[in-house]
Amino acid sequence: MTKNKIIIIGLAAILAGLGIYFSYSNKKQEPVVFDPKNATYEIEGSSFTLIVGQSEDEIAPGSASKITTRYFGNEATGDLDRDGREDMAYLITQEDGGSGTFFYAVVALNKEGGYKITNAFFVGDRIAPQSTNIIAGELHVNFAERKPDEPMTAQPSLGAVLLLRVTPEGVLEGLMK
Repeated sequence: MTKNKIIIIGLAAILAGLGIYFSYSNKKQEPVVFDPKNATYEIEGSSFTLIVGQSEDEIAPGSASKITTRYFGNEATGDLDRDGREDMAYLITQEDGGSGTFFYAVVALNKEGGYKITNAFFVGDRIAPQSTNIIAGELHVNFAERKPDEPMTAQPSLGAVLLLRVTPEGVLEGLMK
């Protein structure tokens, strides 16, 4: 083999190697998909894992009474932790065998390695959720509740909004009601 052929083969090998390198290094990472109906939530110190949007857990070991946790919805998307990524906020509910249905707001923070779920923030008992919006880095949960003098059996008719934010530590907290 002549010296020129060796140089041409060597350059071809280098170019092929560079082509392979750049074809793999320039591939965009697939977006991480998050499914709030199949996730684990912490509510008031206990963990609940939803499978297809629901979980049933014993209130106490061996108890016939169950705590039912469900994905409710009212999804909103926007940047709540101000990192340039679109986060997702939504509501989940919990029933413990009594007459109440407790609503919680949750945020799934879109982080580089995947989604991180915040704490569940209590919105209200037996409310009528209206909309969930992300406005200027704040979460607005709009709902109807009962007037202060009305019994829990009354239909919610008083408009209310709960303003929430995500702290730099990733904690969902209330601003005011």
